[in-house]
Amino acid sequence: MLLALFMLIAQPVEVSDNLSISYEGKEIKSLHRSEVALSPFHYDFIDESKFIELTDSLESNVFREPVNASLDPHGRLISEKTGLKLNRELWKKTFYTRYFSEGPATIELPTETLYPKVDSELLSSIKEKMVGQYVTFFNSRNGERTHNIKLASDAINNYVIFPGEIFSFNAVVGKRTVEKGYLPAPVIVRGELSEGISGGICQVSSTLFNAVDKAGVKILERYSHSRKVPYVPPNRDATVSWYGPDFTFKNEYNQPLLVRSKVIGGQLIVTIFSSDTIQIK
Repeated sequence: MLLALFMLIAQPVEVSDNLSISYEGKEIKSLHRSEVALSPFHYDFIDESKFIELTDSLESNVFREPVNASLDPHGRLISEKTGLKLNRELWKKTFYTRYFSEGPATIELPTETLYPKVDSELLSSIKEKMVGQYVTFFNSRNGERTHNIKLASDAINNYVIFPGEIFSFNAVVGKRTVEKGYLPAPVIVRGELSEGISGGICQVSSTLFNAVDKAGVKILERYSHSRKVPYVPPNRDATVSWYGPDFTFKNEYNQPLLVRSKVIGGQLIVTIFSSDTIQIK
């Protein structure tokens, strides 16, 4: 019995049991049916966990993130780009059909289009009417702080908030880390001025707060620093921290809002745009 089992295991893989997986006509993976079978000797069932692992590994071959339409520094429109992802439902149906057929089989990975949230038509309709703007100033000779301000400014630039949508500064800008390029710069911690990664970010959140406040949006969450900051009047700041305070607001208007943020010399300029048909309260 043991000899028979050994002989079975030692048998060479039959090419006729191979499945070829291709994308755009090119083979990207070849596997034997035994690789996804419930057991090496039982091909009547597919091991679901092995199939999911295979599917996840194949996703990277086709996935392409969609890119929103945007405006360049001169206000010129940059068209959107569609994305792509694996059509998992069709892939599973096709794979199971080919797996239980006889002989070798080729499976072309099925895909579906991912459409960007913001296209050129929408952006064109909300880039004309300015509904709020605020400007703050900083010492551009402080290279580290200026660098951080530019990074955070770029992160919120061209962001669109749809009607009923909530904007979270922390969610949009993301965690401020060295890996993302942020540098140590002066930051207020518990009322004391010290050095910290991402110093200068609160100037961006504060400038954004004053701009959207002028646009009349509903502020949901905003906190002031424990001590006065030089770039805005008292109680007009919005302190943020990845593990602490956030700045959030909600677009309750009938049209999307577009955030435009840019650094010119020692100025940070945040402007809020929308459609001509926006109903300002």
